[in-house]
Amino acid sequence: MTDLIPVGAIAGAYGVRGELRVKSYCAVPEDIERYSPLWTEDRANQFALAILRPIKNGFAARIPDVATKEDADALRGTVLYAERTQLPSLPDDEFYYADLIGLEVFDTGGVLLGRVKTVNNHGADDLLELQLAGSSETVFLPFTKSAVPTVDLASGRIVADPPLGILPQSEDS
Repeated sequence: MTDLIPVGAIAGAYGVRGELRVKSYCAVPEDIERYSPLWTEDRANQFALAILRPIKNGFAARIPDVATKEDADALRGTVLYAERTQLPSLPDDEFYYADLIGLEVFDTGGVLLGRVKTVNNHGADDLLELQLAGSSETVFLPFTKSAVPTVDLASGRIVADPPLGILPQSEDS
């Protein structure tokens, strides 16, 4: 597990006076401000983020030392990270996406299926993108209790029972 968790991203300038357009990845979007100061992934930059107002798809925000549209645009695409210790602890059946990426995924018979490449959420259930073992191919596994009955962060593994049709068929099946 990493000590930095992504909580949002800078989408670019908002206006001409150095305000930023910020997207929040938090369950309660406004909470991104509570986790300030925020960091870049390499800890090279720290930001004291202040939300000014909600806007379409995020917030208008201010960061000290960002005074112009050009300064704000230079930060476009910057992912904002919070210290894990700043975030609330989660119930046993909830996880930070960052903790799932890289975990090995086994089927219920103990066969290695692959490794979690990304976690996606497009509005319904979360999807784990699995890089299949011994292949460059990826598949999407619904991150539901029936498809993923066990997540063991301590041992770095997930036990999955993929629905039929998720995994490619082998030639001997």
